[in-house]
Amino acid sequence: MSHAPTGVMERPQPAPPAPKKSSLGSRSLPRLAPLGFAVVAVALGVGLSLAAGWESRIQWGMLSALFFLVISYVATTVVENQRQAKDRLATSVMWVCFLVAVVPLASLLWTTVVRGAERLDGYFLTHSMAGVLGFEESGGVYHALIGTLEQVGIATVISVPLGLLTAVYLVEYGKGSLAKAVTFFVDVMTGIPSIVAGLFILSIMLIANLEPSGLMGALALTILMIPVVVRSTEEMLKLVPNELREASLALGIPKWRTILKVVLPTAIGGITTGVMLAIARIAGETAPIILLVFGSQLINTNPFEGAQSSLPFYIYEQYKIGEVASYDRAWAAALVLIAFVMILNLVARGIARWKAPKTGR
Repeated sequence: MSHAPTGVMERPQPAPPAPKKSSLGSRSLPRLAPLGFAVVAVALGVGLSLAAGWESRIQWGMLSALFFLVISYVATTVVENQRQAKDRLATSVMWVCFLVAVVPLASLLWTTVVRGAERLDGYFLTHSMAGVLGFEESGGVYHALIGTLEQVGIATVISVPLGLLTAVYLVEYGKGSLAKAVTFFVDVMTGIPSIVAGLFILSIMLIANLEPSGLMGALALTILMIPVVVRSTEEMLKLVPNELREASLALGIPKWRTILKVVLPTAIGGITTGVMLAIARIAGETAPIILLVFGSQLINTNPFEGAQSSLPFYIYEQYKIGEVASYDRAWAAALVLIAFVMILNLVARGIARWKAPKTGR
């Protein structure tokens, strides 16, 4: 009788694979179910609104949003479970809030583009309102565009260095009562209405016997821009990891050079975005310009002498005339102002990406 060698062990057999759980055991809605819920909710909302005689599209939207939330919750509860239904309800509420915020903005942009494109052309951008009456079809926005560029440019040149240095002081050096006082005044300036800033500069003009000019308007815009730059820059500097500062200081590099070469380049993207937000904040201000610049129908390229116009003042002025031609010019100027802010944002994003610190792979 032959025996198997005792030194050889039998190879263990692999365990049989576990049986796959049947997909029918846990039901779930399809991925496109929310889209179907939305279609059904809109159909129900619009249909019931028309049946009830409601002509307001806002009422249609509110009723459709309510139907969407109810259908999402009930369908998820029936098909899946109540826990998933609550999660889907929270997600649906977020989507509804998102649409409530986006739809008015999209409607505003669409209306501005449609109404402004009818009048916007090369002639409109290269001519002023000199000698043009309100009901005439001619005239342009050239003088207001120059005024906006100069006034916003002067305000940016003044406020960005001041705001940047103030933010660096608060984050890197600020301690004690002085830092608290600076923070308090920055918070107060953030809530100052534009008309108050204009009245402040106007009082200085009356005391010093100064004439209206683009510079006076730029100074009022500077007051409005500085706190926005300080706050946005301060938050971006706080996001820079302390390890970067400590690594630079450990190499014997002075603190001022660490801030200049490490901290600021790391936060340059957020700082640039904050500056663009501040520019967008002041580009549409009208009250300080009315008080300090007075507006003009003529081209004035000197911001230090004589009245100037600006795009917001031009829009206000043309709409106040009340003629069909002036309404068209106002919408076209509004489109130019929106395009101006969008171009600035695109340029800022390009600069931020160009100046952002490069990381090696």
